[in-house]
Formats: sequence, C-alpha cells, structure tokens
Amino acid sequence: MGMLALDFMVRALIAGALTGVMAPAVGTYIVQRRLSLLGDGLGHVAIAGVGLALLTGRAPVPIAIAVTVVGAVAIELLRQSGRASGDVGLAILFYGGLASGVLMAGLAGQGAGTLSQYLFGSLTSVSNPDLAAVAVMAVVVLITALGLSPQLFAVCADEDYARAQGLPTRALNLIIVIMAAVTVAISMRTVGLLLVSALMVVPVATSQNLVLGFRRGLATAMGLGLILALAGVVASYYLDTATGATIVVLGVIVFVGTLPVNSVLERHRRANRLEADEERIFERAEPHDSLSDAHLHPAVLHGDHVDYLHDGHRHAPHGDHFDEH
Repeated sequence: MGMLALDFMVRALIAGALTGVMAPAVGTYIVQRRLSLLGDGLGHVAIAGVGLALLTGRAPVPIAIAVTVVGAVAIELLRQSGRASGDVGLAILFYGGLASGVLMAGLAGQGAGTLSQYLFGSLTSVSNPDLAAVAVMAVVVLITALGLSPQLFAVCADEDYARAQGLPTRALNLIIVIMAAVTVAISMRTVGLLLVSALMVVPVATSQNLVLGFRRGLATAMGLGLILALAGVVASYYLDTATGATIVVLGVIVFVGTLPVNSVLERHRRANRLEADEERIFERAEPHDSLSDAHLHPAVLHGDHVDYLHDGHRHAPHGDHFDEH
C-alpha cells in the first residue's frame, strides 16, 4: 500500500506543508528582531494553555491559542513599557508557562506524559478538524505576514526610524508576537511545541546563507520550510521516526550543508564589492602630458588635486613635470 493511499498520511502531508510555510514566514520577522528563542518561550506558554484545557475539560487547541496570544501580548506590552527587557520576558514565558501547565495537568489528574503529544507533536494523528484549524490559521497568518511585509520589516529593522516615519510601531510589534503565538499554538499538533521554534528559525538562518535581501530571504525561507516539512513527513514514514524531530534534524543538516556555500558566496560578494570600488576609482580618466607625449592614465582625486596612476604609482602634475607620490 502506497503512502498516499493512507488518509492519515495525506492529512500529515497537508498539515506539515502548511506549517512548513507558515512558521518561516513568521520566523523571518522574529529572527530580524533578534528574538530567535521567542518561539520556545511561547511554546511553554502554550503548555499552560493545554494544562488549562485539561483542567477545564475543553478542547486544547483553542485554549492554547488564546492563552499563548494573551501571554505574548502581555510580555510585549511589558517590553514596550520598559518594565521588562526582552530576555526577562522570555524567562517569564519559559518558566511560568511550563510550571503552570504541568501543575494544571496534575490537578486534572493527568500526568506529564499526557503533555508529551503536544510537546513533540504527532502529525500522523492529525484529524480532519485539526487540519481545518491549521489551514484557517495558516491562511490568516500568511495573509498578514505577506500583506504587511513592508511595515513589519521596517519596524523589525529599525524601530526608531519606523516610528519617525509615522508607522504604528506598537501595533506592528503586537502583530508580530500575535502571529508567532498563533503559529506556535496551532503547530503543537504537527511538529510540537518544543520543535516549532526550530522550524521558525532554521529555514530563515539557512536562507541567509544563500541569498541577500529581505524579500528573497522571506521567499527562500518559506520554500525551504515547505521542502523540509514534506521531506520530513516522507522520511519519518519510511524510517518509522517521530515526524517533528525528523523535520528539524533535516533542517539542521541542510543548514550545516549551506555553510560552505555561504563562505563561497561571501568571498564572491566581497570580490564584487572590491571590483566595484576599483571601477569607481578608475571611472575618471583624463589625458595629460608626460613631457614627451600625451597619453591616457586613470585619474584619482587626492585632496585638493588630481593624481594619475601609472605603472602602479601615483604621479601628480608639478609645473612642467610630474612628481611620484
């Protein structure tokens, strides 16, 4: 029986593909803001949401999304007000969310093992309602991430400059953390709360090894996320391994594999920059007399006068002859 003949594998492929595109789209802004560990912190807050759902007998996904969004907004508002730095806020997310989630799961009569399916994900057990939720949230996140990309990039690259240009930086920052919160919470049924942060960061870091520029980097990261998610699902099926872990390990392998490529591309870019600098230096060439004949040499501005390059040396006009510099 082929893999595509199994309904649960088809759902796994679709859910993995949606997550693989959505996570790097949000991760591009997270990495740009130098908050690569934000996904981990939000994952721990989502654990608190799962614990609350177990305690109240509600569906875990909606509760986890709500709790994660509230936690992300609270930490961002604290950061903007200056009452908590970025690392302190992340620490609160890590420890408070994890501890409260485990505590509430215990009060609900569920052991820590119950949380493992949300911590590490289970793509092969994704149901049709789960797939519908992932699809809806992925569409919302992608429309926001791509539709507001100029504004979101501006606030991530230079918040002060964006504010000076009249952009609503507070609202844009909140949009970024809300997108991250939704992505993390909705991914707990696919790659898991502890691994979704890697899917948000690793494809982005890999794209930075390959291309320059925000738009190309965003498109490359989303493409890599899609390829890694699909490849991870297929590999886990044939290797009988955990799907989320397989996706992340493949991503890390690809990232390491692109490091030599990045070195080669960086040397090429450096050589191009040097060549461009030389072209700017030599772009002005003027004829001058060398006492015996007139010939053409590159001219270079030197203080308040012009030097002419000849046989690797600079010569400056001085009366009826040229002095070597």
